[in-house]
Amino acid sequence: MHMSSYELPSTMNSFRIPFSTLMSYVPVVATIVTTFFSVILARATLRYVESTDKGLALAREEFEREWSPDLHIKMERISAHEARVIVTNLAKTSVLLQLLQLRKISHVMPFERCRLNDPLVGGMTWTAEMGKRILACTGREFEGPVAVSMTFYAAGRMFRTDWFRSQIQVRDGHIIRLEPSNMPTRRVRVIERKGPERRREFVQDVTATVAPEKINTKPDESFFVTGA
Repeated sequence: MHMSSYELPSTMNSFRIPFSTLMSYVPVVATIVTTFFSVILARATLRYVESTDKGLALAREEFEREWSPDLHIKMERISAHEARVIVTNLAKTSVLLQLLQLRKISHVMPFERCRLNDPLVGGMTWTAEMGKRILACTGREFEGPVAVSMTFYAAGRMFRTDWFRSQIQVRDGHIIRLEPSNMPTRRVRVIERKGPERRREFVQDVTATVAPEKINTKPDESFFVTGA
């Protein structure tokens, strides 16, 4: 079927779109394009934020690793009647030693407490002869583990180390053997309490609520781990 020359223009005119109608579609197209680019920019922003958060987390971890306090404590035999406690500051920050505690593992409460006020610079070692205190803690006849802990100030906060154990053998009031036995998993913890509660905590044992022989079985929720 063929169209006449008269019918063809009329058919083309029927498919023409008025200019006003085309102009009305411009804002719709612009909105769609803007939304598309907004989604792309939002996704790029999220990826940038994620990468920034990871970078900040790594920087904070590196800072805490370098500047968080970390003490190592060791008991060493000097003679049959004397032994020393060696405290080494493994971190960069300086600390102020406040309280040294000694106890037998079979006892929950510390037997000996020695109050201090000695500064310890990062990378340096503090030593003190504690033979009489160790023998007072063990008695004249003893063979088994003893533990030592240190409380100290660093960066305006109070910290306490975990218990460092040593195997000791005492016969007739003579120190026969004194050797380190293990290293704590958590070396230093922050004491979060303040005011009177902090002062009471200062003179109490950190394991008052822990059963003997199970010192490291459960984490203490009242402390925050700062270094492992």
